[in-house]
Amino acid sequence: MVDWQIVMSHLLQTPKTAYSSTVDVLRYLIQARSITPSDAGTLNFLATQLQELDFTVEQFICNGVKNLIARRTFGEGPTLAYSGHVDVVPAQPAGWRVDPFSGQVIDGVMYGRGAADMKGSIAAMLSATRHLCTMEKNKPNLGTFYWLITSDEEGEAEYGSLEIARYLQHRGVKLDACLVGEPTSGKIVGDTIKNGRRGAISGRITINGKAGHVAYPENTINAAHIAGELVTQLAQLNWQKDVPGSQTTLQVTGITVPNIVDNLVPASCEITFNIRYSHAYKSKEVCEIVKSVTGQDKFCAQLQWERPCESFYTGKKAERCFLSLVEHAISKQLGHFPALSTAGGTSDGRFFANADTQVVECGVKNDSIHQVNEHVSLADLDAIEGIYLSILRDFFVPQE
Repeated sequence: MVDWQIVMSHLLQTPKTAYSSTVDVLRYLIQARSITPSDAGTLNFLATQLQELDFTVEQFICNGVKNLIARRTFGEGPTLAYSGHVDVVPAQPAGWRVDPFSGQVIDGVMYGRGAADMKGSIAAMLSATRHLCTMEKNKPNLGTFYWLITSDEEGEAEYGSLEIARYLQHRGVKLDACLVGEPTSGKIVGDTIKNGRRGAISGRITINGKAGHVAYPENTINAAHIAGELVTQLAQLNWQKDVPGSQTTLQVTGITVPNIVDNLVPASCEITFNIRYSHAYKSKEVCEIVKSVTGQDKFCAQLQWERPCESFYTGKKAERCFLSLVEHAISKQLGHFPALSTAGGTSDGRFFANADTQVVECGVKNDSIHQVNEHVSLADLDAIEGIYLSILRDFFVPQE
């Protein structure tokens, strides 16, 4: 049973400074060195900002990871969540144009760790949320809006959005839609959105042979040779359920033997590999396909699975289609419809995707994420803020 530690909103100590612009908010977030799984005070900051917009806010800590859930109910209607993460990967100053935690702007571009992945999205959504709440004073909105923010996405992601999803489920909360602010765009903001993700799983195979002198191979069983044949068969697997745009790949990431001399036939060999699998599969099917190879008697192989991440996919729906809503919001703002993709790595969207919840990811460009000089242009921030506001309007504001 999870040991929840509730941090009630009235205990928050963040100063109520007015961060009126998206740029101000993003600079503040970048300057907070929230290297995973630390939130470095950013969740308290967001909680204060959202409380001022009449959100009910609570935070909980699970195994040292802090998570935030904020809710505002406008009235009877559908439920939308915005999912994001404040944690970032480490950054060393070498090679950077500026301090990676400065949020400095040069020629209309803000540099800093997390600028694109994904503090820029959070800053833009906060501004869009402010606009939505201001509009609500003139014309009542309908529905419930959740902010779901974690500080554990870039690491193992064991106690972040997974626990947020469990937290909501335990309280009987059903989300109709979830917008994930991951950086999905390519050449221009809004050119690509994710309506799913491939799954991922890692495996570790141990092969046991028989050691001996290399001059007398007839007295040995070379575990490395067996591993070579096994790897060949794994690489030739036919993933028949793959669909265009969502291909399954198996990549061997390591082949190691314990030898430290060159005249000894290895008695054992370890193979590590990673599979990124199409949304047409679930992890159980993938494991069964791999086991059909590794389970052959001639290999004498032991297989262990690690870090499974399920695939998910959001298709078109006849009624209240969130995917179509996001597509049209982008079209209205930018004059073009986005491409749909399930490529790339895993995301926290998998924790919220289910039969009730449509999950779509939309964010800024991803060409600099996790790199030296990670950045986002101020024009792109303005563009994604406009897209987010259009999504919120179409979701919550009653249509005349």
